[in-house]
Amino acid sequence: MEVRRFLRGRIDDDRLDRVVDEVAARYGREEPSVRYLDADNWLSTPLVLDEDLFVKVISKQNSLVHALITTGRNLGVFSAGTEGFFEHFGTPYGMAKHELEATERIRDIGLNAPEPLEALDIDGLGVVVLEYLPEFRALDQLDRETERELAPELFASLRTMHDHGLAHGDLRAENVLILDGDLYFIDATNVGAAGRDDARSYDVACGLAALEPLIGAPDTVDAAATAYTTAELLAAREFLDFVSIRPDHGFDAAALKGELEKRAA
Repeated sequence: MEVRRFLRGRIDDDRLDRVVDEVAARYGREEPSVRYLDADNWLSTPLVLDEDLFVKVISKQNSLVHALITTGRNLGVFSAGTEGFFEHFGTPYGMAKHELEATERIRDIGLNAPEPLEALDIDGLGVVVLEYLPEFRALDQLDRETERELAPELFASLRTMHDHGLAHGDLRAENVLILDGDLYFIDATNVGAAGRDDARSYDVACGLAALEPLIGAPDTVDAAATAYTTAELLAAREFLDFVSIRPDHGFDAAALKGELEKRAA
């Protein structure tokens, strides 16, 4: 946690106040309530205005950390025998604009995501404004039976992204929100078009890794098989070792590989 706080850095209060003032003015809010989220996130400073606007403030340091993470992920992908497919944006505004556009694309293909409102450059900070989803829960905050019931829907949604030429690039349980029984996807990252097929396999591997700790390897693979062929699942298997060394995933890679090999046999 301390490392994350150090890497994320802290934006000066006066700069954050300018962001709040400008966003509030753009949306006709006088003396809005402001709630800073204590999120374990080193790529932005998130806050909520009036409990209905979600604002992510991205600094130059956040952009630098994103570049380091992107380099590390691409090096890890090389270990799976393929070229890197993650891309970095050079400015805080570029990161904000990408998140807005990624959210728009997810909604355009019929999947749920917070309503994207706008991306701004305020005092050298990238600012993305989205609809705030109240009373949501992340996928890993549900009971086991509900997680098992939602697992096929998660892979079906991933399949929809892939069939429309998209890839999420950072699928984790905390990036899948549940509101009124529906799945919402957030925090899609930037994936280059040249490596799109590998990125899809990586997405599936991340989906397997996110669900295995929640519902176990057999049910996870069964759920994935409702949306992906055995050949596609075996392609995802090649990325499990890389996903397993990421600090934001903790799962039994051997158990997943065993289940995938059973299905292949």
